Amino acid sequence: MLNQKLQLKLTQKLSPQQIQLMKLIQLTTAELEQKIKNEIEENPALETGKEKSETDKDDFEFDINDGVDVDDYITDISDDYDNSQNYYSGEEENTNFQTKATFSFHQYLDDQSKNLILNEKHKPICEFLIGSIDESGYLRREIEDIIDDLAFTQNIISSKEEILSVLEKIQELDPPGVGARSLKECLLLQLRRKNLKESIENSIKIIENDFDSFSNKKFSKLSDRLNLSEQKLKEAIEEISKLNPKPGGSITSDFANNTITPDFILTIEDGNLIVELNKRNSPDLRLSNSYKNILEGYKKDPNKTKSQNQAIQFLKQKLDSAKWFIEAIEQRHQTLFQTVNAIVNFQKNYFLSGEESDLKPMILKDIAEMINMDISTVSRVANSKYIDTPYGIKLLKSYFSEGMKNNEGDDISTIEIKRVLKEIIESEDKAKPLSDIDLSKKLSDNGFKVARRTISKYREQLDIPVARLRKEL
Repeated sequence: MLNQKLQLKLTQKLSPQQIQLMKLIQLTTAELEQKIKNEIEENPALETGKEKSETDKDDFEFDINDGVDVDDYITDISDDYDNSQNYYSGEEENTNFQTKATFSFHQYLDDQSKNLILNEKHKPICEFLIGSIDESGYLRREIEDIIDDLAFTQNIISSKEEILSVLEKIQELDPPGVGARSLKECLLLQLRRKNLKESIENSIKIIENDFDSFSNKKFSKLSDRLNLSEQKLKEAIEEISKLNPKPGGSITSDFANNTITPDFILTIEDGNLIVELNKRNSPDLRLSNSYKNILEGYKKDPNKTKSQNQAIQFLKQKLDSAKWFIEAIEQRHQTLFQTVNAIVNFQKNYFLSGEESDLKPMILKDIAEMINMDISTVSRVANSKYIDTPYGIKLLKSYFSEGMKNNEGDDISTIEIKRVLKEIIESEDKAKPLSDIDLSKKLSDNGFKVARRTISKYREQLDIPVARLRKEL
């Protein structure tokens, strides 16, 4: 029996230009610099330079009847932008402010991925997955969430099998273990790269078959279950101890924190907070005068040939593309500037004092509502941008945290609670380390009521093991 029914479904598709704008927003200063360089090399209609003729202005349009007009390629993220706002550093010495341009961990993976054999659909999936890998080298997002994000942000409909297939190829890249979704998978990826010998085979057996006993240091149980002699178990454990639990960390440390190029510069003048974009973030771009002159010459010719009409279409396409890129760069700067100012204003007390105790609980939604932007846009800015402050260069996302109330009823950032927790653990008696219940009581004495389960979560975020693994003789 056949049934018919009418169903309404609301879907949202982003244009290729909107997708490109999102990618520009996510780029760091050093990555943007390379992107602009590549765009100039690929599009001769795009030039750098400070001088700007009348035809370079935003109202420049092509008026050839048989061609495509320049469209507004990007949708304004907010109508509240003040286009007259000077968001660039005005000091000449800040023109190239940087500690050092960095070749990032993700760039390192991107460069390797170019050698992978992928079809056209899987290339953007690979790029997205690499961008989702954290600085430790792990992919900590659920596959289902990645599928949804690909569909929403890039109009790519993919399956779990496709994602896992591309991920397997990424896991073949260096450093070994990159792209793992757990410590167990990370260790196995590294072991399987090594030349097989008995100790390596035993190491794989340990991780595959009894990872819990290994992680809890129950070595006698491991020996019995896997039928390994004490010597063979020792050799296998030594092989595992040589592995890197944070494969991304080894690459990141090579680039070192002192090689970060900050995206924003914060200064304090007479008690006022002033935020500027690093001037490396403000390239001078313009449309090519020679391309426009050639196009004007073709336009005035009353007897255009077929080849001339083709040349006109080519010139217009290049000029269209160049104009959109210039506008997209400007849109990126406005988005970054508005977002960072909202963050600085929200955390004004902290930026004036530099004391972590002054950090307020702040989530992405707080900033998104302040500036009338989507949470995903704020996330793209916060996750990849650094700000140079009088207290050091820090990632914007480090200022975001959940909050809870202390014994006095004041809102306290979890950043402050974690700091106190870390201090308590560092000062504990290592012969009798504190359990999570004991840590909860200690925090309570400091004015923070934190449940044991929450203590466990904070420990994991701070990379602090459980009490029995902190014990020292």
